Amino acid sequence: MPQLMKAAIFIEPGRIVLGEKPVPDVGPLDALIRVTTTTICGTDVHILKGEYPVEKGLTVGHEPVGVIEKLGSAVSGYKEGQRVIAGAITPSGTSYASLCGFHAQCGGQVGHGFKPMGGWRFGNTIDGAQAEYLLVPDAMANLAPVPDGLSDEQVLMCPDIMSTGFSGAESGKVRIGDTVAVFAQGPIGLCATAGAFMMGATTIIAVESVPARMAMARKMGATHVVDFSKVDPVDEIRRITDGRGVDVSIEALGLQQTFEGALRVLRPGGTLSSLGVYSSDLSIPLDAFSAGLGDNRIVTTLCPGGKERMRRLMESVASGRVDTAQLVTHHYPLDSIEDAYELFAHQRDGVLKVAIRP
Repeated sequence: MPQLMKAAIFIEPGRIVLGEKPVPDVGPLDALIRVTTTTICGTDVHILKGEYPVEKGLTVGHEPVGVIEKLGSAVSGYKEGQRVIAGAITPSGTSYASLCGFHAQCGGQVGHGFKPMGGWRFGNTIDGAQAEYLLVPDAMANLAPVPDGLSDEQVLMCPDIMSTGFSGAESGKVRIGDTVAVFAQGPIGLCATAGAFMMGATTIIAVESVPARMAMARKMGATHVVDFSKVDPVDEIRRITDGRGVDVSIEALGLQQTFEGALRVLRPGGTLSSLGVYSSDLSIPLDAFSAGLGDNRIVTTLCPGGKERMRRLMESVASGRVDTAQLVTHHYPLDSIEDAYELFAHQRDGVLKVAIRP
């Protein structure tokens, strides 16, 4: 009889339940990690609601912290019992996408086309991290040892939320002295705010209406916070910038309203860096797009993964320059994962991120 483990399983839209699955077999290039902490992402909620399609029976989740339980026969440089994380995106390092520098798109090619979400495999095309054990493919490209002295919660945001948020600032090419607007201060938006601060932006305008998130935005580096429930954020950002507009706007929610607002606040030649996961078509208003004559850039980014990305993020945490552990507001055992989804999906009780411990 195979050894069984508990796992959060997608049954159908509206139903993710705790069930049992066999512990995965380990192939030559794989590693099996025993998950010590994981979390729920907004993308998991899109799966729960049926807004992003995955196969029924899939284990969800893509943000693992754990301990190596077993290594594949061809894996070297690691040892069993070692604390590690793996990014939400797991590039092989040998694909065309990886070798042209787009590691996040590794695995996205199917024949002559591409499937949505590029190289995102955990909880999308293979079983994910909301379980007692997780099989990590291409382990030597993806396992990142956790530095001594860092807790699970300190590194829990690195696999996705921190990597994605920081990439919003990186893809937008934020420079020293820039003015940046970040639309929405959920976990990814908060990390985008922190990323803009670390890259040298001196005016960072966070758009949010939830008081606790507005306060957290200031802790993460925002110099101004605009409450969109009280003022028009586009008008207010134009006022703050004396009509100049922002150098970079980061859209971190995935709605037409926030995407359009992020476009409207750009200065001529500015960049809209889009991080949102969109579940319906977007439209670009003619005036906001300056009829195509504004020298603006619109760039999208999928969470960078791989062990070097994870190493850099954990170094940022270890240096004390960013504290993402404060984003963890709630704790649940894996046995209560369904309650955790109910809380997180309905954004109750001031939740930002939930730590799930098997």
